[in-house]
Amino acid sequence: MTTETQETGPAVLVVQHEADAGPGLVGEHLVRTGLRLDVIRAWKGEALPETVTGHAGLLVLGGAVNCEDDEAAPWLPRVRGLVREAVAGEVPLLGICLGGQIVAHALGGAVSRRARGPEAGAVPLRRLPDAEGDPVLGGVPEGAPAAQWHWDQVDRLPAGAVPLLTGDDCPYQAFRVGGAGWAVQFHPEVGADTVAAWAAADGEDLRAAGGDPEAAVASVREAEPELRAVWGAVSEAWGAVVLARAGARSD
Repeated sequence: MTTETQETGPAVLVVQHEADAGPGLVGEHLVRTGLRLDVIRAWKGEALPETVTGHAGLLVLGGAVNCEDDEAAPWLPRVRGLVREAVAGEVPLLGICLGGQIVAHALGGAVSRRARGPEAGAVPLRRLPDAEGDPVLGGVPEGAPAAQWHWDQVDRLPAGAVPLLTGDDCPYQAFRVGGAGWAVQFHPEVGADTVAAWAAADGEDLRAAGGDPEAAVASVREAEPELRAVWGAVSEAWGAVVLARAGARSD
């Protein structure tokens, strides 16, 4: 297990699926709240723990692999087990893009390839009624932009999941599971430079599917100040949940 950033504070287990999809801005804000990140670089063969015990939270990041492709990503069954354990034990959970799809799939929902092609760039989101009062996403303003880069999407939520944010082109942009689990389809952890790197790597595939990688990068760059403000606050709100639950367990 590799520990990044700081050596003190409750530890969040971070599952990273590929080199260019790290904890980014979310990780920076979690450290700011007083948490420590234990980052497992699963694609490099670093072993995931068998249990979330000893960690105050679980953060599952994004990546290009399909959430059901255990052959390409043989660590996915272990990630699904950790997700189920976290939800059952109310250990704070946050799944981002692929991570959110893993959460949905692990708990009985469904994920599919987007028939309309990939969603990329800064996209405005809409609040749903249950966002009101949510401890993590309750402060997201109506119409807030979110950075998108995904070919797959959740098309059926798990039983009991609560949808919180939606969009015109993707119905389940954020949802809550159990007492302390959240999943998002978008990328709160990235800025324009990361999206530009993704466009450099995947731009031809995006263009072939009908997308415009240059426009996607430009939209994220234009929205970046708001992206940083909104999703930085959300990251710290999730960090506050992690800290509060860690404190309650230690009392």
